Amino acid sequence: MNLNLIGMKALILFVIAASLLSCTNNSNKTETKEEALTIVGTWRLISGALTEKKNTTVTDYTKGQMAIKIINGDHFCFLIHDLTKGKGAAPNFSSGGGHYTLTGDKYTEYLEFCNDRQWEGNKFDFTVTIKNDTLIQQGIEKIDSLGVNRVNVEKYIRLKP
Repeated sequence: MNLNLIGMKALILFVIAASLLSCTNNSNKTETKEEALTIVGTWRLISGALTEKKNTTVTDYTKGQMAIKIINGDHFCFLIHDLTKGKGAAPNFSSGGGHYTLTGDKYTEYLEFCNDRQWEGNKFDFTVTIKNDTLIQQGIEKIDSLGVNRVNVEKYIRLKP
């Protein structure tokens, strides 16, 4: 009888220890999942800098136009338009999208749709950093057939729902 009591106590301690360990592992999994999902959301493009052959062009996307990027679990899209509804001196509308991969801070876009059809079917590798509500995406855009070879650095802020 004493042996059965000792065995029961050991079983109870084992169950408690296993429960505690599984709780700890689940919380780590949740943190990892949340970290991986921080890129998901709607982002407003604030500025962009294109550097090509040592010449840098900086665009302020808060003046006269608006640009957003929407990222879900496996796809992205971007939309850019002027704020004059096409009636100003520089009417503008651009859009595109496709799927992406994200491994750590390495973000790769596979552009499947674009209003400038020559850009479709290309892959672009970026590094992303996120700090608070700011996302910075930087990498090289290269399309040999178009003679495009430039560094692109874009700064976004997360839009609140």
